[in-house]
Amino acid sequence: MNRYPLWKYAVMLVALVIGLVYTLPNFFGEAPAVQVSSGKATVKLDSTTLANIENALAADKVTPDEVTFDNSSLNANIRVRLKDTDTQLRVKDLLQKSLNSDPSDPQYVVALNLQSASPNWLTALPMYLGLDLRGGVHFLLQVDMAGALNKKLDSNAADARALLRDKNIRDGGMNRVNQSVVVNFADQAAADAARAMLTSSLSELQWATRQGGDGYQVVGTFTPAAQKLAEDSALKQNIVTLHNRVNELGVAEPVIQQQGSDRIVVELPGVQDTAKAKDIIGRTATLEARLADPVNTHPGPNDPVPPGDKLFTQGNNGPTLVRKQVIFTGDRIIHASAGFDEHQRPSVNIRLDAAGGRAVRSVSRDNIGKPMAMILLEKDKGEVLTVATIQSELGDRFQITGPPSPQAAADLALLLRAGSLAAPMDIIEERTIGPSLGADNIKKGFDSVQYGFAAIAIFTIAYYMLFGLISMLSLSVNLLLLIAILSMLQATLTLPGIAAIALALGMAIDANVLINERIREELRNGAPPQLAIQNGFAHAWATIVDSNVTTLIAGLALLAFGSGPVRGFAVVHCIGILTSMFSSVFFSRGLVNLWYGDKKKLQSLAIGQVWRPAGSDTAAATAAYLANERGDDSAVDQIVQPVVRRRSGPGIEPKKPGSSN
Repeated sequence: MNRYPLWKYAVMLVALVIGLVYTLPNFFGEAPAVQVSSGKATVKLDSTTLANIENALAADKVTPDEVTFDNSSLNANIRVRLKDTDTQLRVKDLLQKSLNSDPSDPQYVVALNLQSASPNWLTALPMYLGLDLRGGVHFLLQVDMAGALNKKLDSNAADARALLRDKNIRDGGMNRVNQSVVVNFADQAAADAARAMLTSSLSELQWATRQGGDGYQVVGTFTPAAQKLAEDSALKQNIVTLHNRVNELGVAEPVIQQQGSDRIVVELPGVQDTAKAKDIIGRTATLEARLADPVNTHPGPNDPVPPGDKLFTQGNNGPTLVRKQVIFTGDRIIHASAGFDEHQRPSVNIRLDAAGGRAVRSVSRDNIGKPMAMILLEKDKGEVLTVATIQSELGDRFQITGPPSPQAAADLALLLRAGSLAAPMDIIEERTIGPSLGADNIKKGFDSVQYGFAAIAIFTIAYYMLFGLISMLSLSVNLLLLIAILSMLQATLTLPGIAAIALALGMAIDANVLINERIREELRNGAPPQLAIQNGFAHAWATIVDSNVTTLIAGLALLAFGSGPVRGFAVVHCIGILTSMFSSVFFSRGLVNLWYGDKKKLQSLAIGQVWRPAGSDTAAATAAYLANERGDDSAVDQIVQPVVRRRSGPGIEPKKPGSSN
């Protein structure tokens, strides 16, 4: 009657093993580490860098716990795990000096970090800890929307200039005045023709004709809808770019999200080097394409810079002379991917938007056979990423050849896709949470879970005896599976998440209480022990499903409409409901079957005191219960007076005089 087939016990065993494997890493904590990553797009980490780090450590007689090299494309980094924070600080200074010979122009980013202290044989990863538990930095950034609009207007002005040149419409000069583009014309006819053409081609600006200067002017300003779209686009692009930049710090599960219409919240858990974090997220790098000087592309150290040219000394192809005029910037790139050209040389395939395609087509048509450079500008310093020769007239899709290897081409494609900040940002709020405060939060949160678990265990075992012990074992499995699933999902645990775990434990035991009380009710009504177990689990299931589904709906609502800490609470809450249904019913029933299932004749169950009405005949009640289960009403009437029959559910109620039941 109460027996599980072998496959169900196999499921229980597999769940326990998986739970243990993914839960164990959370008990080892984190160790201090020093992370080395590339400080420039043109500097790559390789085995030589790894050897230099190991030699520097050996020369200073530092024995690291582990040195790992993660060579995953653009996010490559080398991590040195150490025993204590004092050694961590010493190793950071050591590597900073040994890897960066020129402190004013560092080639590598050497940052403090934390790394999982799990042994190598335990490949599963622990849960990420949030800012309130792990410590770290919190920034509130203000996006300069005026700067974003100015940048967009500059781009539109360049597009308008190219369109007027293609249509052979002569203008008397173009200027940017405040938040508008002003084009001068000598006569009204040319101004009207230009306005009609610009209105159809650059519809995000409102174009109007007016008298001004020495003749007529065509003035373009943003429509309200276009201005809102430009601001939203700038904010979203900045968020995407920030996500790519924090990878240099190796931050696990950073929080980067919009706040209001022009602010961005950045939380970097585990980051100890706050100065480096500020430096990275505050970068204002931009990508530009320019024509290189065809006569003297790579000048000598003493060669003069010709008028109209600009000299870049850093990068893969430096020193390089390029024209001052910009062909297109990184915000025009829609997609970039690595590949090979017709000669099987590494290349990067680039796709631009319509405006960028027009600009490239116009410039490349007149400069076939001449070099074009891709430049990364950052803090008034520029690095030449690549110099490629224009082979034919280009459009919105073209190839850049010149990367020395397929890996270099893939890295360049990733960099182009990442883009740059669409608008400058200012840090208006900075908050640092130290590791000691995070450790204190962890202790208090875990203490609350432990004390709550202990209180539930004492009451449940005292009240339900052996069935209480089985309930606590299933509750332990619930906690084990909950932590394992959060680790598998690489979720971020915060203080609200710990509160959700404590709440999940309290709600999970409710299902076992329903089952135990239903079994006691069956025993009270005269059911034999084996039948009481079977009916108790069967009849409690519907109530358990109803209560958990309604609670799950509330959790899903929090998940859908909440944000930040509320969303973190909802994730743990919903997962806890699902694991509790598995452990409280399936796993608990398996343990009960394992203990009682093979015992065919049971006189009683260790489920606490079962109270019966005074003077009741247990044997008669059992006989009446079994007869009622068979549907034999006459037998029930003969056994017990007054007559007892099942009215609803598993209970047995006395028959009322004059009732047809």
